[in-house]
Amino acid sequence: MKKIKSTSDELRAEYKRSDFKKLERGKYYERIKASSNVVVLDPEVAAVFPNSAAVNKALHSLVEVAESVSGRTSRSRRPARLRRSGG
Repeated sequence: MKKIKSTSDELRAEYKRSDFKKLERGKYYERIKASSNVVVLDPEVAAVFPNSAAVNKALHSLVEVAESVSGRTSRSRRPARLRRSGG
């Protein structure tokens, strides 16, 4: 069996807590959140596609078809309150 080294949460003698600036929880949270765009597929849909490249190819094809049929595929420019009320 392997020997288990005892670990200590203490800083080594050559380091001092004052050498490190104050830690800030969640400092990069917003940046990471903005840069990641994870989409979870239903299991039935995921079974059809072998990898993310296949999903992207299918979605690009769908966008091309939608644009050729109706022009742009952007969201409506009407204010949200008008979209909700149907007017």
